Formats: sequence, structure tokens, C-alpha cells
Amino acid sequence: MAADPEIRAAGAVLGRWNGAVREVALVHRPRYDDWSLPKGKPDPGEHPLRTAVREVTEETGSVPRLGPRLPTVSYLTARGPKRVDYWAAEVAEEGPFRPDDEVDALEWTPVPEAFGMLSHPPDAEVLRAYAALPARTRPVIVLRHASAGEKKDWRDRDLVRPLDDRGRRESAELAPLLRAYAPRRVISSATARCVESLLDYASALDVAFAAEQDFTLDSTTPERAAARFRELLGSRGSDGILVCTHGELIPVLAREACPGEGLPEDPSLRKASFWVFHQPGQDGGAPVSVERHAVREPFGA
Repeated sequence: MAADPEIRAAGAVLGRWNGAVREVALVHRPRYDDWSLPKGKPDPGEHPLRTAVREVTEETGSVPRLGPRLPTVSYLTARGPKRVDYWAAEVAEEGPFRPDDEVDALEWTPVPEAFGMLSHPPDAEVLRAYAALPARTRPVIVLRHASAGEKKDWRDRDLVRPLDDRGRRESAELAPLLRAYAPRRVISSATARCVESLLDYASALDVAFAAEQDFTLDSTTPERAAARFRELLGSRGSDGILVCTHGELIPVLAREACPGEGLPEDPSLRKASFWVFHQPGQDGGAPVSVERHAVREPFGA
């Protein structure tokens, strides 16, 4: 007999500050009469980042901004094995909670007290990892531009080579994934394909972005790109950072962001894919969490 397929879900530990006290959102599910972290199953074909944001928003009423990745939890249910991917998150837009048949109560609870409210040990494991994180982090995202055809087939200057039809679809699909982290300091290579890869995101979040030669192929060197990226990594401020550049420069920037362990031997990216490095505090530093995402990826990859 074939084993039951694994049930997949995604959610977050959603936190906010109440004065000097960090609180997290716990939800009560009447079907199980339990208190848990907000989470839920994906819609067909949905990216895990979108699932986490959508489910947390639906269950709490507040839109989250995702932070570092938290442990993935696996356990058995009456319907078979289940695996849940979690992120730390903070409230980006607090909205009204509306009870329904799935979640009928919401409690904002100080972290130490939340351990005593949670009904299931796996949730407590996730909360412990959340509590061990720095009080604040910021995302630094390195994005490889979307599909732009083949260089050999382009007859004009490479600087103006635009996205192709697939790339324009990928740009639209990238926008909500990048918005999950909501970086507001956005920098692009000056090439048309990099600028166009950011248009949907910048329009959705209403952020301006700058094109810089330091990250522009044929106008820079790996050393120059690395030096500029080090400046960004060491800059102060709580706003996340997003840099869109070329495949040739991605490994250079990734190794600058994560010089020790944490990267695979080959840190390159496919087109329309990105690294997310979560730096502690507002003063930079070594990342506390590293993620890699593709615009289209199997759920929970």
C-alpha cells in the first residue's frame, strides 16, 4: 500500500512590540479546541512565501513582513504526515481580527507566556527558535534578473536587451514574493532587463529605485561590485535592501553577504531567483538566516 502523501503548510510566528514587550499572535481553532501559531495549506500552485503571508493575514487580520526562516516541523495527523514551513514575521499592517469557523479567537501574548498557551510541542519548538533571534533583523536580497532571451540572438547593445514574454510574467510573479520581505532600499543594474525585473515590485510597493553602474555588467568589475555591496551591508537603517544584478555577479555578492558557512559550494542563481540574507539589528553584521528562492519552486523546497 502506498504511503499517504505528505500534507504541506506554511505559517509564521507573528510578532509585534507593545512598548518594551515583544508579543506574538496565537490563534484558537474551534475544530481542535487548541491554541497554535497561524498557518495553513497552500492554494494550488502557490509559492510557500505567498502561502505564509496569506494564511497569517487571513487568520490574524494583520499583514506580516517575513523575517528569518524558522525550523520546519513535521508530525503525524489523522490524515497522514504533515510538514509546516515557518518564518519569523513582524506586523507590517495591523488590521482587525475577524473570527470565523477556522479561527475564532486571537491572543497577542508576551513570548514567555506564549509557551504555556501553545497546545502542541512542535509549535513550542518553533517559538523557541523565534525567541533566540535578535530583537530586529533586516533582509538583504540579491536577485538575478528575469528571463531576457539569449544574448547571442540580440542585435542591439546588451545594455538595452529587455525581458522577453516569460521574463515579464516572472517579474509579475516576483513582486509578491519580494513584497513578503518588503525591502525599501532598492538598487538595480542599469541594464534594461534588471530595471524591468523590478518594475512590478516597485510599483506594487510604491518605492523608488536607483540604477548603479557598480552592479552593471560590462561597466563594473567583481571587485567594484563587492566593494559597493560591502558598503550596503555595513550601512545603518532598518529598511531592507534589494539588489538586482546579473548571474556573473551573484556568487560575488552572495559570498560578501555570507563569507563563512551557510552557502552551498555553488551560490549561483537561476534567472528570476534570489538570495535572502537576514542581518541582525540595524547596523549590519553576519546573517542570522540565509534562504534561496526561485519564482517557481515546489512547495517548501
